[in-house]
Amino acid sequence: MKKFRKVLDGLTTSSPGGGTMGSPSCGSAAGTPTTAAPTPKEIDVQETLVSENFQLCKTVRHGFPYQPTALAFDPVQKILAIGSRSGGVRILGRPGVDCFCQHESGAAVLQLQFLINEGALVTACADDTLHLWNLRQRRPAILHSLKFNRERITFCHLPFQSKWLYVGTERGNTHIVNIESFILSGYVIMWNKAIELATKTHPGPVVHLSDSPKDEGKLLVGFESGTIVQWDLRVKKADFRIYYDEAIHSVSWHHEGKQFMCSHSDGSLTLWNLRNTSKPIQVTFPHGKIQKDGRKESCKPILKVDYKTSRNSEPFIIFSGGLSYDKAGRRPTLTIMHGKAITVLEMDYPIVEFMTLCETPYNNEVQDPYAVVVLLEKDLIVVDLTQSNFPVFENPYPMDIHESPVTCTAYFADCPPDIIPVLYSIGAKHKKTGYSQKEWPVSGGMWTLGSHTYPEIIITGHADGSIKFWDASAITLQMLYKLKTSKVFEKPKPNEGRAAELVDDDPFAVQMVSWCPQSRIFCVVGISSHIILYRFSKYDANTQIVSLEVRLQCDPEDVISPSENENNPCFSEPHSGSHSPQPHHQHPVSPGGGTPESFKDSTPCLKVKDRVVRVPPGYQAELVIQLPWIDGEPPQQISSLDINSAYGLLAFGNCNGLAVVDYLQKTILLCMSTLDLYGAADPYQRLTRSPRRNRQSTSEFCMRGLSNFYSDSKKRIRTSYQSLTELSDNQQSVDMERSKSPTSVHYPTSLHNDPRVLPEPVASLRASHCSPVFYLLDNVKGPGRKLSLPTDLKTELDHVNGHCTSPTSQPCSAGKPRVPMGPEGPRLARRGPGRPPFRKAQSAACMEISLPVSHTEESRENSFSRSRSSSVSSIDRDTKEAITTLQFGESFGRKSDTLPTPCLWVGTSLGVIILIPMSIPTDQEERMEEPVTIGPCGAVLMLKGSVLRFGFLDCMGAHIQSPYEVWRDLNAPEDPDRPRKRKLVHYSPSSSQDTCGEGHLAIVCSERQAKVFLMPSQSCLFVHNITESSFVLRADVVSVWNSVCLACFCANGHVMTLSLPSLRPLMDVNYLPLTDMRIARTFCFTNGGQALYLSSPTEIQRITYSQEMYDNLQEMLGELFTPTETPEAQNRGFLKGFFGGNAHTFDREELFGEAAAGKASRSLAQHIPGQGGVEGMKVAASGAVGELARARIALDERGQRLGELEERTALMMTSAESFSKHAHELMLKCKDKKWYQF
Repeated sequence: MKKFRKVLDGLTTSSPGGGTMGSPSCGSAAGTPTTAAPTPKEIDVQETLVSENFQLCKTVRHGFPYQPTALAFDPVQKILAIGSRSGGVRILGRPGVDCFCQHESGAAVLQLQFLINEGALVTACADDTLHLWNLRQRRPAILHSLKFNRERITFCHLPFQSKWLYVGTERGNTHIVNIESFILSGYVIMWNKAIELATKTHPGPVVHLSDSPKDEGKLLVGFESGTIVQWDLRVKKADFRIYYDEAIHSVSWHHEGKQFMCSHSDGSLTLWNLRNTSKPIQVTFPHGKIQKDGRKESCKPILKVDYKTSRNSEPFIIFSGGLSYDKAGRRPTLTIMHGKAITVLEMDYPIVEFMTLCETPYNNEVQDPYAVVVLLEKDLIVVDLTQSNFPVFENPYPMDIHESPVTCTAYFADCPPDIIPVLYSIGAKHKKTGYSQKEWPVSGGMWTLGSHTYPEIIITGHADGSIKFWDASAITLQMLYKLKTSKVFEKPKPNEGRAAELVDDDPFAVQMVSWCPQSRIFCVVGISSHIILYRFSKYDANTQIVSLEVRLQCDPEDVISPSENENNPCFSEPHSGSHSPQPHHQHPVSPGGGTPESFKDSTPCLKVKDRVVRVPPGYQAELVIQLPWIDGEPPQQISSLDINSAYGLLAFGNCNGLAVVDYLQKTILLCMSTLDLYGAADPYQRLTRSPRRNRQSTSEFCMRGLSNFYSDSKKRIRTSYQSLTELSDNQQSVDMERSKSPTSVHYPTSLHNDPRVLPEPVASLRASHCSPVFYLLDNVKGPGRKLSLPTDLKTELDHVNGHCTSPTSQPCSAGKPRVPMGPEGPRLARRGPGRPPFRKAQSAACMEISLPVSHTEESRENSFSRSRSSSVSSIDRDTKEAITTLQFGESFGRKSDTLPTPCLWVGTSLGVIILIPMSIPTDQEERMEEPVTIGPCGAVLMLKGSVLRFGFLDCMGAHIQSPYEVWRDLNAPEDPDRPRKRKLVHYSPSSSQDTCGEGHLAIVCSERQAKVFLMPSQSCLFVHNITESSFVLRADVVSVWNSVCLACFCANGHVMTLSLPSLRPLMDVNYLPLTDMRIARTFCFTNGGQALYLSSPTEIQRITYSQEMYDNLQEMLGELFTPTETPEAQNRGFLKGFFGGNAHTFDREELFGEAAAGKASRSLAQHIPGQGGVEGMKVAASGAVGELARARIALDERGQRLGELEERTALMMTSAESFSKHAHELMLKCKDKKWYQF
């Protein structure tokens, strides 16, 4: 525990006036306090967080495994394993049992083999390495690895209850590995021994290995060319060889071991009998029809076949593929042949693998299949074979996160406890039906609800405009409720105005969300520059959605030539001083084809339904705010949003300016450019622009700034923005930082002749960095949005920390006159050399970062020298300063304020913080009638880099939450005894500080720096430079261990936490290098020391940075292995045992052991010991007392089972002795009898 006692000025001697800059004396060292004159007032904050409270680790991964490659199932433990192309393995059991393992090499998983009922898994990877995983611990680890050096692994087979693994290779050889020691046996089946000497061609790679159900000493080897060999392991020679003309893909035995079935590349199935292997006894083309000329139509390969017998019905023949080639466009199929019935199940995605689940693990018994697990490229389904219509089971895992590509995420921990049941009850009404009534067959493992659980909700936004609410409590994930935002709008019709340009795109894609769990107010920002406000109701209702249009677009006439109105806002309704509400603008406009051009240009991108609609219970749209097209140009992307239910206000901004909307009165309160927000407190000297010979049109000016927009409406605008500058605490350092930053403001060509503006050295461009807008989409297209960076910027934006490109775009260089061109001219000219073509809409999760591209010094000079200045003391008048973050709260707008008032904190891309005080009527009736008054700009504070996050503490260090309104159902029946009134909850900054006086601490974090200010004096108490070589992507003030800290995620992969208010570094872990834009756009922190991000387009990875949760993680995770008795083999009977061969006498140890087979060549494979045993010991050592208690209980249960086993063994021995005695008596009785006496 550490005390920070700081003497502060300004509490009693603050002078009235506008805002001031942050103190110039703020140092650059970590957590450096600023000097201040002593006053009688003191602040006493006891910081309880220390470095030992933090530990970073992954907790659980949700969703469908990305790019799956392999599938395995343990029929006794009833757990499922899925391998992926990136080297990941997901192991699934009953709901709650979900484990993710990752191979360090990252090589694709080719095949998975469970050691059935042994708690172990063998993985074969594309780097020709075998791994043995220990599943008897909650976090599986590798026990052994075996790296093949000279041969490529193609197929593996592990017989049930065997410790010898057969490994087939690309050369056609078959090796044998001891599972216990993971050492190669000297026994090898060479390909040239397996085939006849007369054969002149190589049989190809091994594609199948299986032991005969009739005799375990016979191994069936299938080669790709069509050759099949049954190898007698005892005598080391082939029993028979089959040479077939078509390539083999798979082989499946009949359980009696007398027949087997093969699938081939020509779409045929062949059935072979061991009595006569010269030709198949049956050849079928299940989907091949006889054409008119008598020939069979050609079919696609059958990739896999399963031949399973059933005790009470005909055998099942299940296979994938085999469709005819002439049926183009048919979806992938799984075919089930049961007797004479053929059922074809069409799948939505290609089939990767399927596996038939049977009642018995023994291959020599009647199989009795009951389900088929089908692994698709983007889904996992299980088909019920026990019903004639073959329904599918309802999947209990959250495998449909990617149903539509994920475009944004939000994470809320410690939610109100009643919100999850309410959302679940509403969402349960819309669940699909028609599933199998039986229980989910993958039911292995054990999971219990831990003691360290609290309500958590994850929200995902998608490219189709849908929103999904997920219950994320207790490290599980279950969908609660789905909301479709597209239902608010009319469907775009072809060839109708703006809608014609949106038909092939994703006009409803979700860009960001804002949710207040207490009031249940929900806001969605869409790619089409629209905002939808939802209220929650348990009742359905008839409602008409109100639509507002906000014109956040600049007027070029106020900018191109200087005039007396130069400093006025560039909007149609300028505001000055106190801003009164604008009239209610409701525009039910239809973008019809015959609309005049001026009217058409003022239409929004989407048309809101202008009729009364019936809305079901749940979230119901109340208000839609849209930014319309102006003069043929699309609206700029919305970059920030905040909503406050207590104030009834909604604020949003983009690179043009800020707007504030009163959603209770449905009026626009403020619509102003960022520059005009400053008033007289503008920290920059901005040069007016001289008249140009070629006057630019609206489209040329308005499309410049933080996003590179184009007038061609069919081109798509990049939605990220670039940080314009880095700001220091004094003007001189500002100039230096500006000259070094590759993200500095671009100047018009007219300034290049100014002797004060010097070109920047090319060498200084190497230390480039950029900053992103969160929840924005790069490649989900909307109206007028482009997918690529400007050509003249792409050279340097490909370098972030030397290894990845920037996630942001850059303002266009100004001063380029428009050249008249033909209809196709602008499109070709604006694309420019080297710019990639436009693509179709995808999710933000699909955006990959390219590697750095080398560029010549000349190209860098040409790209940047025209837009650089060695001084930033004057900023061009047309510079677009984006609103990057917004926060409502009770604060002090000016130094002279003595009481906190409602304020809006505004952060910009230039590192400037603007405070806007507001006057809101407190009485409920007055609030609905009287206007909200927004005062002139209050304080102006500054720090380096684009502002990302605000947070507020009282003077005792406690977190101050924003005020909110308690939820009330507006559609509920009226109760005369209990009238519905607004109930507001306020967290006043002065509620807990009798000794410190009134005031609070404001935490501001930018992409480079964090500062703590004391309000209302606006003194900078602490400053910390978070990073110099990279930039912060995400920052949040979160609660951990009953305290608060600042959590940051940087582009170089570092996750950091800083104490508050001293900004002392507590944790800095190099966790995850930024490899693609998906992580940058979906990374979220939340309370309780948790965070998440989209690790792949289909998976959500949750992590924790809290030592407390790390310690309790073992208790929260599920058990993969549960002690289960292996089912006993069926009694074979006297006749089957007498005539069925001597399989029970086969001893693999005698054949494959070192004594008989010798040692394998050391150069063939290398044994690599794993860390599984050590990690298991660490896990056991780090477990809590409950873990020990459970282990003791497990031992007791095991002892009890052993006791029962001993009793059963004794009974069996007694029974055997009795049987022997009776048999002996019978023998004596019949010994002297003749045959005719029986």
